[in-house]
Amino acid sequence: MYAHYREEQAKAYAKASASGTDIEKYVTAEALGKVTGDLLSLRTAGNATTGAPISRNPEITALKTDGSIPKATIKDCLDVTDWKVVNKKTGKALPAPKGQLKKHINDVTLEKWGNRWLVRTDTAKAVACSDAAASPSAS
Repeated sequence: MYAHYREEQAKAYAKASASGTDIEKYVTAEALGKVTGDLLSLRTAGNATTGAPISRNPEITALKTDGSIPKATIKDCLDVTDWKVVNKKTGKALPAPKGQLKKHINDVTLEKWGNRWLVRTDTAKAVACSDAAASPSAS
C-alpha cells in the first residue's frame, strides 16, 4: 500500500495534477489536502516533477490496533536525488532549495479504514539518512 502511494504521488506530481492517477485510493482527506496543495503550487508556477522518490528501507515503528481506527507509523529513508522540479515549458530542472537533503527521514502515519491502510500524514524531517537504514546517518 505504501509503495502504491509513492507511485501515484510521483505520477500526480509529474503532471501537476491528480487527474488520471489513483492517489485518492491511498490517502485520507488530510493527506489528499496536502497533495492537492502541492499540485496547485506546482501547476501555478508552471512546474512539474521528473523522476520519483525512492523509499529505502521503510520500517513500521508503531502499530496501534485497539480503538475504532487502527493506526501505524512508518519511518522511511526517502531518496529524492532523482526527483526534480522542472519548468513544464522548458523542461529545465529548477535548483533544489538551499540545504535540501537528498536522502532524509520521512515519518508517515497511516490509518486503517475498512480493509485498507491509508496515508494520513507524510512528513519530511530535516534529518539525513543513509541507503542502508532509515535511521539518521552518523555523518
